[in-house]
Amino acid sequence: MALLEVRDLTKHFGGLAAVDGLDFDVPEGEILALIGPNGAGKSTVFNLITSYLKPTRGTITFLGKNMTHLGMHEVARKGIVRTFQETNLFREMTSLQNVILAHHLRCRASDWGHFFYSRRARKDEAEFRESAGAILDYLGLSPYRDELVRNLPHGHQRALEVALGMATHPKLLLLDEPFTGMNPEETDTAIEMVKGIRNRGVTIILVEHDMRAVMGISDRIVVINFGKKIAEGKPKEIQHNEAVIEAYLGKEEDGET
Repeated sequence: MALLEVRDLTKHFGGLAAVDGLDFDVPEGEILALIGPNGAGKSTVFNLITSYLKPTRGTITFLGKNMTHLGMHEVARKGIVRTFQETNLFREMTSLQNVILAHHLRCRASDWGHFFYSRRARKDEAEFRESAGAILDYLGLSPYRDELVRNLPHGHQRALEVALGMATHPKLLLLDEPFTGMNPEETDTAIEMVKGIRNRGVTIILVEHDMRAVMGISDRIVVINFGKKIAEGKPKEIQHNEAVIEAYLGKEEDGET
């Protein structure tokens, strides 16, 4: 049984099928890349998996349970967490404060307990601070723990958003263009960071346009175009797939040079 199973996933917006009959599996411990041209439906797939959108039809099964009709917070509590194309951070807070705040999805104290700062709430807060420090250290961000997010370089902000995802102890982490805007050196560092997260037992799906990064990090790749899957396989197989090349470069018309 795969960790995640997607079957006949379809999403219509009016008469447009943004995702159309999509099938794929994600085994536990894999790094899967979901790629395709602009407008192919990649972010919509992420929104469906995390229940930000509800499918027109199809099912999403996680750890053997149908997640299709659960709410966003329920899906997150089950262990599916995502990042976004744009950094989703509190810019006037420090790095450490951002990661501590992300831990509150796992909070065990009640709302009243937090209001009165109960013993359980104080224990949660101490555990969250310790865990946040460990995550920042693991991702190489500990020198910036007390730095306001607005002062961090772009690459560090992207890494910090991954740290927020890690704070929820995900089983499946969805990374939406994690290498966007990075120079080659920053990208190489981020690739090693993502591989390290996988080594900690987290399965990863990523959407990314940087093909050098995709080919260097992925165990397997699913390619979609106009919401449909057109190819699936290992990086070397995808590199030479004619349908993928056509989708990205366009088909040459007869008679053209």
